[in-house]
Amino acid sequence: MRSARLASILCITLFAAISSVSAAPLDDLYQLGPDSAPHDGVPQGKVLGPLTLPSTIAYPDTTRNYWVYVPAQYDPAQPAALMVFQDGHAFVNLEGDYRIPYVFDNLIYRREMPVTIGVFINPGRTADQQEATSQEWGDRTNNRHIEYNALDDKYATLIVDELLPTLAKDYNLSADPNDRAIAGASSGAICAFTVAWQRPDQFRKVVSTIGSYTNILGGHVYPDLIRESEPKPIRVFLQDGLNDNRGRRRGEYDPKWDWFAQNAKMVDALKEKQYDFNYVFGVGTHSNKHGGAVMPEMLRWLWRDMQRTVDPADETGRQPLPAAPPPSDAAQ
Repeated sequence: MRSARLASILCITLFAAISSVSAAPLDDLYQLGPDSAPHDGVPQGKVLGPLTLPSTIAYPDTTRNYWVYVPAQYDPAQPAALMVFQDGHAFVNLEGDYRIPYVFDNLIYRREMPVTIGVFINPGRTADQQEATSQEWGDRTNNRHIEYNALDDKYATLIVDELLPTLAKDYNLSADPNDRAIAGASSGAICAFTVAWQRPDQFRKVVSTIGSYTNILGGHVYPDLIRESEPKPIRVFLQDGLNDNRGRRRGEYDPKWDWFAQNAKMVDALKEKQYDFNYVFGVGTHSNKHGGAVMPEMLRWLWRDMQRTVDPADETGRQPLPAAPPPSDAAQ
């Protein structure tokens, strides 16, 4: 596969000076743009939920909440693309850092991404555990730690064999894995990557923000695993910040717990194996501010070669836009 264009890379300088600055000013550099807000004349999709998904195969005796975004342009007669977000409460929140329903509304309306069903799924919990919230995503209160950080295929089984059949009862989803994307932040990001890594026959697009490719449950091995394995047909966009968690553990530096260094190693491994990938590194901390600010551009890049067609409901008479051409060798 061709190597990715390493576009939109922020210049990173003055490491020592920046590292001494408090986290909030660094993260406040990143602001949401107009793609993350509603606009007059842009049809708004509907968000249904929270709904409940029990697991009887992958994680017996657990349930998890999820929400479904249905774009205004969805036609049950036409298979729709699919994108699944881990830690769903954070991505579906219209006052949060990502505001994905607004982003989808705008990008789908402008044919910058296909008509896409969005699914926002929380980590599972047992009857005596708590549902994830914006204050506590679940590492200490539910099944998130195990579901998201393990490198086995159990979570992929949950998504492919339990979530997808449930969605198929109500929605016409494309069976083409190139029409399916999966995303997450922090442990949700390594979780999304693991689903595509384990099941590229089902998901071939990944968005990763502040990804935890660290030794929470052995995830630090991914760069070496990528190098040692035959390339998989997946497209990946990674985001992280220079001031993400930098590996201080029990008073000493441990590179296996350095979030930024591990994301940089992921980039190097993906480049070496000629994956279709992109990345953006900024100066932020382990925060969703930067990821939220660049999410629209990440999605444009992820779906850049989609076939663009006329929206039958569009009364402006705009003509179809051609698919984006592949980059030249010189631009790679």
